[in-house]
Amino acid sequence: MPAQQVPQQEVAAPVTDLGDAWTRVLAGLPPNQRAWLTNSRPVTLHESTAIVAVPDDFTRGQLETRLRPDLERILTESFGRDIRIAVTVDPSLDPELREQQAAAQQAAQQQPYPQQHPQQHPQQPQQQQPAVREPLRTDGAYQPTIQSALTDPANGPQYGQPRPDAAPPQQYQQPAPQPQQSFGQPIGSVAPPPNGSPTQSATEAQGEARLNPKYTFETFVIGSSNRFAHAAAVAVAEAPGKAYNPQLIYGDSGLGKTHLLHAIGHYVRSLYTGARVRYVSSEEFTNDFINAIRDDKASQFQRRYRDVDVLLIDDIQFLEGKIQTQEEFFHTFNTLHNANKQIVISSDRAPKRLEALEDRLRNRFEWGLITDIQPPDLETRIAILRKKAATERLTAPPEVLEFIASKVQTNIRELEGALIRVTAFASLNRQPVDLSLAEIVLKDLIPEGSKPEVTASMIMGQTASYFGLSIDDLCGSSRSRVLVTARQIAMYLCRELTDLSLPKIGQQFGGRDHTTVMHAERKIRQLMSERRSVFNQVTELTNRIKHQAKQQ
Repeated sequence: MPAQQVPQQEVAAPVTDLGDAWTRVLAGLPPNQRAWLTNSRPVTLHESTAIVAVPDDFTRGQLETRLRPDLERILTESFGRDIRIAVTVDPSLDPELREQQAAAQQAAQQQPYPQQHPQQHPQQPQQQQPAVREPLRTDGAYQPTIQSALTDPANGPQYGQPRPDAAPPQQYQQPAPQPQQSFGQPIGSVAPPPNGSPTQSATEAQGEARLNPKYTFETFVIGSSNRFAHAAAVAVAEAPGKAYNPQLIYGDSGLGKTHLLHAIGHYVRSLYTGARVRYVSSEEFTNDFINAIRDDKASQFQRRYRDVDVLLIDDIQFLEGKIQTQEEFFHTFNTLHNANKQIVISSDRAPKRLEALEDRLRNRFEWGLITDIQPPDLETRIAILRKKAATERLTAPPEVLEFIASKVQTNIRELEGALIRVTAFASLNRQPVDLSLAEIVLKDLIPEGSKPEVTASMIMGQTASYFGLSIDDLCGSSRSRVLVTARQIAMYLCRELTDLSLPKIGQQFGGRDHTTVMHAERKIRQLMSERRSVFNQVTELTNRIKHQAKQQ
């Protein structure tokens, strides 16, 4: 293919400037593809994303579909590292529009000004004065209120009993909108928001909190492995910005960190009417930041994450190595902390082990309280299964719950998935749930010996092969019935068999939203207990995936 032939001298030495790299892109494309880039302009390089401006949506569509592989290949070769592109529309790049503007400007200059003294110049437009910049208030010294009960996890505060230092709901005041600032701008110089900018309504705040209704303190099972983290989370929710700020919760995937973050958000909003809460994964924070740069919406991005009372950030380890995103989060953290707004962070490991995260961020994480969650012990795992059975109205005798809990020891998500499979199989076959049935159903899900590592690509490859599809089909936009079912089953298995978060699973399937993954998980879980064909498909795919994992 001509598009694959890049002159050797064009990729011999890596470049550091996007403009130089774009020159190589133009030289490395055949004329028919280069024509699409005639009016394009490289904007900036954000970490591993090159932002390119084009004059219209049609050109943008061509770059994002037909030309993307060649563009990203040449940019990757030019920089010596993986580069992806993001395309934005800038109508001013349209040559016809520029010609029209130039003609209009020339006509305006040649047109005489009526009723004006010959020596008088036409009235100049009034220049807008720069906004007066004021530093954020930092004179109020922040003094955390340490609850003595949290020193001993066994004496932690009970859910539903407000702490003595927690303000009553009616005394909670809506904070004034924080002044906004440019990306990377120090906290000491920020500009006030424009006059007349609308404030966020309570309805908008409720919709943007993005909290999972199932993840509350009532549905969280407390055990020795998570008691301290739970008690600290309750304390933070009852006195946001006062008890522990920030709070960082760390532990392996599938142990309940995300559950606690959502539970904090729900409890804050139940105690304090109008409290603005935002939950976001650090991956979504990064994507929003890139899109804000691309679309020139810095102030909108900062209002989203700084004009809140409680910010819940999941999987902070995703920011490792992303220097510009870390810079923006650093200023977001400072803005919120200086205003005594609560910050809660989750991570898969302790701050000291986040080696690719800037020292100044890790130091700030240690300002507050760091709690960890360990894998649940046998008693806690049994309690988790009891809670799941009661919530989902599943019938399972104690010996079955104990069997499942004894076999799945490290991941709560897989623990609950095993229970769902057993009860779904029993429902399809109209059999009672007993120990022998559980052993049969779970013999392939829980193999003896070391646990094989299952990856998303492994699941997608096996699913595509099983249904006679391609991986591109699973990632594409087709909504045919067979394809939708296959895609949802693959998402369900990714959720059950891997440690990937919802946003990361969505990214694997063509950049889909995390809510699509949540819907797929619920849908397949329901169909497994209603349709034998779906249960058999999930079971057979699980066997194939586990077998492939063993061969790796």
